[in-house]
Amino acid sequence: MEKKKLLKSTTKMTLLSILFGFIITAIILLIARYNPLQIYGVIAKGVFSKPKYIAYTIIKSTPLILTGVSIAFALKTGLLNIGAEGQFIVGTIVASMAGYFFNLPPVIHPIVVMIVAIIFGGLWGALIGALKAKFGIHEVISSIMLNWIALYAHNAVINIPAFFERTNKAHTIKDSASIVFLEGFKNSESGKEWLIDHPGIRDILKSPVNYGIIIAILVAILIWFILNKTTLGFRLRAVGYNKFAAEYGGINVKRNIVTSMFISGSVSGLAGALMILGVSKGITTLSAMEGYGLDGIGVALIAGNSPIACIFSGLFFGALKYGGSKIQARPIEAPKEIINIMIGTIIFFIAIPRIVKVLKRLTDRKGVTR
Repeated sequence: MEKKKLLKSTTKMTLLSILFGFIITAIILLIARYNPLQIYGVIAKGVFSKPKYIAYTIIKSTPLILTGVSIAFALKTGLLNIGAEGQFIVGTIVASMAGYFFNLPPVIHPIVVMIVAIIFGGLWGALIGALKAKFGIHEVISSIMLNWIALYAHNAVINIPAFFERTNKAHTIKDSASIVFLEGFKNSESGKEWLIDHPGIRDILKSPVNYGIIIAILVAILIWFILNKTTLGFRLRAVGYNKFAAEYGGINVKRNIVTSMFISGSVSGLAGALMILGVSKGITTLSAMEGYGLDGIGVALIAGNSPIACIFSGLFFGALKYGGSKIQARPIEAPKEIINIMIGTIIFFIAIPRIVKVLKRLTDRKGVTR
């Protein structure tokens, strides 16, 4: 009963925060002399007006769902995984290399690539956990540093002679590693003829629509199950709630910190692999962070740190990001940063009740002390 009340309260607060986000953004748009209704209409059309746009929105949302799940999992266990960005990048590196160098059958190849990315992303996350457990280094500090190490390692790997294709680009993955939906069929002569008679499906297949969204949903459900229905999940949550009580109860706190960060990192690593296998097909030089791991923080917060809710908040985030890119075109020519203002406002309103609770606890403690 209490869980249902909490869920209703959280859902209501999230929906109100989204509404306030739209209202505040509308006020800012009016001050900047833009028509908010026109801009919101363009965003909606940019997502729903064509089957191809819906497909691109789902593609954009897939890595956001997974990085959101990654961060939500860590937060549920008392850790703040700012390093999801680095783990995502590590996932793209190893997925690109395994996709190019491994010679495997079509169905086996992408599975092996994903497993490799999961392992390396997990190890990158586990390193953050080990630094915290062994030396007491806060995970925020170590994860930010490891994000930059991952970025520069990414650019260094591209210049390996056996992996180098042309300036700023590594070799693309083999066709056997691709997870793009009906890729061979839509590029064949018979496929092209069939698609002429089916314009709706042809429009969807113009995008690199792939199996990634299915994998992301399954992973979100799996992480929810681990957290809520397994002994491992109970131990990890216990450490997150109160590590001293957990240790008193016989739980190995240090081991669970490393385990938590390994699982969290593995999910972000998988997100990077899906991006390579389904969209980019290889890595190119990065001049800055791509932002999938950082956006995952917003996805997790909007979802209330629920892995299942990350599916919906990831899709919402993806819709805003993809649909929002359309407002830069004529006749509106509005800056795309408006979308970031909207997202930031939504997260701000979601955070307010938690800030109030923390302040109330501090006030209560001071009152007790006096």
